[in-house]
Amino acid sequence: MTSTPALKEWAVICHALMEGEQIIDLRKGGLREDGRHFAVRTRDAWLYPTVEHQRAELLKTPYAHWIDLADGSPAESDITLHGWVEIIEAHSITEASVIAALTSKVIWSDNYATTRFSWKSRDPLWVLILRAHRLETPLTVPWASNYGGCTSWVDLENLPQDPRLLTSEPALSDEAFAARRQGVRAALGLADAS
Repeated sequence: MTSTPALKEWAVICHALMEGEQIIDLRKGGLREDGRHFAVRTRDAWLYPTVEHQRAELLKTPYAHWIDLADGSPAESDITLHGWVEIIEAHSITEASVIAALTSKVIWSDNYATTRFSWKSRDPLWVLILRAHRLETPLTVPWASNYGGCTSWVDLENLPQDPRLLTSEPALSDEAFAARRQGVRAALGLADAS
């Protein structure tokens, strides 16, 4: 029996996902990844909001104040989970030109998105299309030392095995999500999703 892993991301990005402002995540993989490369481990994931590496100047100006709105967990503090995500699609990109088309789809600054693409240049940048779901009642779990550090995936303890079993609602309606998804697919140069 396996539990659902958590996708660890800046609290401000988790906030953007939960508010329906953004439906993608850009991943290269952290220093503590298995094999030091990013891989999609699951189709459903808890969303773990962290403040590690998060800085207002790495966001577009209209979103910089969201750092103060986002509920993130510093190291050695309890972790509050406000939701979970379905990974609807995962695409790896190796062409820098695609980044320019994606920058309107994220709250990160254009420069940060480009920098994330360029870091570990031999590895592709992963674009995850995520359908976020807000929990009716947030969950809090105690922090453990193995949750810290630069990694995409964390196996949190003391959580329900399947987030779908808890009462939650999608951050966006089906229609709004489908329209946003089409926009991301167009930016990636992909055909309409059926």
